[in-house]
Amino acid sequence: MVSTEAAVVIETSVPSPFVAVAAEVEAIESILTNLNLNLNLQPLPILDFDKGDPTMYEAYWKSVGQHFKITLPASILLSYFANPNSFCWYMLPKLEQEIKNLRNLVGNAVVEGRHIVVGNGSSQLIQAALYALAELPSPINVVSAAPFYSCYPQISDYVRSGLFKWGGNAHAYVDHDSQPYIEMVTSPNNPDGELRVPVVNKVNGMLVHDLAYYWPQYTARPSRVLLITILCSSPSPNAQDTLDQGSVKDPDVAKRMVKFMEISTIGVSKEAQLRAIGVLEMITTNSCPNNFSEFGQSVMAERWRKLREALQGIDVLQIRDFPPQHCNFKRDFLHCTPGYAWMKAQVGINLEEVMKEERVRVRGSKTFGCPSNYARLSMLGMENDFDLLLKRLPSLPH
Repeated sequence: MVSTEAAVVIETSVPSPFVAVAAEVEAIESILTNLNLNLNLQPLPILDFDKGDPTMYEAYWKSVGQHFKITLPASILLSYFANPNSFCWYMLPKLEQEIKNLRNLVGNAVVEGRHIVVGNGSSQLIQAALYALAELPSPINVVSAAPFYSCYPQISDYVRSGLFKWGGNAHAYVDHDSQPYIEMVTSPNNPDGELRVPVVNKVNGMLVHDLAYYWPQYTARPSRVLLITILCSSPSPNAQDTLDQGSVKDPDVAKRMVKFMEISTIGVSKEAQLRAIGVLEMITTNSCPNNFSEFGQSVMAERWRKLREALQGIDVLQIRDFPPQHCNFKRDFLHCTPGYAWMKAQVGINLEEVMKEERVRVRGSKTFGCPSNYARLSMLGMENDFDLLLKRLPSLPH
């Protein structure tokens, strides 16, 4: 007789430790998969490289820390007048002296025998210059060689003045009739970084030199600018001051510029002037922990190097090469590192739209008087944004 033993199977609702761990791992993997899917569906953040906002200097001023601090008692500088005996009556005498000190140190413009006018930013100062020069019964044409600064047409036409109007590309004005004109000469040029000279060169013309970026961190300084009419520039290479200055040879023109400032904003706030004085004094006396110009040069040189490296192999996009030039300030040969990259794509490509598809905002070329295959890219923003830009550039069509 064959005996059989019954097999007993015991079932339990409690899983073994191995089964529990496996289930936990599976649940975590499912969560991570869904998270990755959601992240992939999220659009890339828009990078704004349109504006010339020099936030790159934030790192420098953070390093300065408590070395630069202004305390302003409420009881001082209450009057509109800062120097009633001066033609520029709202400008603090200390500011005028610090502007001259910096110009003499850097050597990028002649200030001896010139009249200093300060304004609330370059746009207001340029409008003051146009107002001062335009004394004709009919509006005088304001011209600039393309690619010209994109705000010149707006500045010239915004208030629809009967004194001046935008006249377009200075190259097209060369063969124009003998009517008076004002030529804006921007050097280094915004957007392409070229060192500019006047284009029209007629006896009935007046010149306004816009030297906003004529500083060692952006360009080699071959020589000091001997001004024929007016220089418009920041008093320092630092936009935090929200204050620009003009150096004017003709005292009557300078007085008319001050009159424009009086009518429009009753001068410039004392708080802005005090901040500018502090910044200028730190730069000229080199009392900062780190040299301001050397910081700017280092950052700009590194950004241009990285940009050129990122564009290697992208045949559709080109940027200018800047041969070394002798800089009298550094007493050495330097590569220019402009505040903007003037990018060129193949003919027929709308470069602004191509960059927009990569969620990078640049300034389109039509505002500079050029075809749509050009665009301006600001080099002046935050370091994190610039690093993100470099990662996106390889995605451009080759």
